[in-house]
Amino acid sequence: MIPGGDKYVWLFWSLAFLVPWGVLYAAFPERRRAMLWSSSLTALLGLTEPLFVPEYWNPPSLFDLAQRTGFDIESLIYGFGVGGIGAVLYNALTGKHLMPMDNLEHNSRRHRLHRLALATPYLVFVALYFLPWNIIYPSIVALFAGGLAGVLCRPDLARKTVIGGMMFTGFYVLFLGALEIMAPGYIARVWNLPELSGVMLGAFPIEEILFGFGVGTYWTGVYEHFAWHRSS
Repeated sequence: MIPGGDKYVWLFWSLAFLVPWGVLYAAFPERRRAMLWSSSLTALLGLTEPLFVPEYWNPPSLFDLAQRTGFDIESLIYGFGVGGIGAVLYNALTGKHLMPMDNLEHNSRRHRLHRLALATPYLVFVALYFLPWNIIYPSIVALFAGGLAGVLCRPDLARKTVIGGMMFTGFYVLFLGALEIMAPGYIARVWNLPELSGVMLGAFPIEEILFGFGVGTYWTGVYEHFAWHRSS
């Protein structure tokens, strides 16, 4: 149990993601660039927290920032950790290495939509944001759309996208389980469950599992797509 009740749970949980992040960073020097690149972007996405508080959840936060402003420090830490892990977990577990694509592949007609494919989740999110549904649903759809767009532009990423998404989901479920162990009932107290589908996998709302899978499917291949690399 964490001292201070629920007040510091979000802080401890977000910091916990930095442990596997640090292990991956230390163990795989060749993947550090991808980790830092991905983590920098996903940390910035933590600034979208006011869209989720309190509509999707309402976690007690450091200095009560989430309740007073919608922003919080924990979201930046969480985003940083999740992005770097999601970007390299597949390669780390499968022993794959990043290699530059050759010029023939680089200049393929399919890659004319390279930038559009990378931007797809952000465009889809904006398009769906104003529909009358909880903010988590356009987020999930946008991540899935980003993963699909990446595969359509880069079919060689299909296997990595699916398996990487499943790997990250398994990793994320372990962390959700750890959250429930260190603060029993925290999810029921903090997530806005009445506004969600009501479908639960144990103590976890299905939306959180789908969000984890979406993060995995998009961020598993996004660095390769952006940097014109492939796993081999």
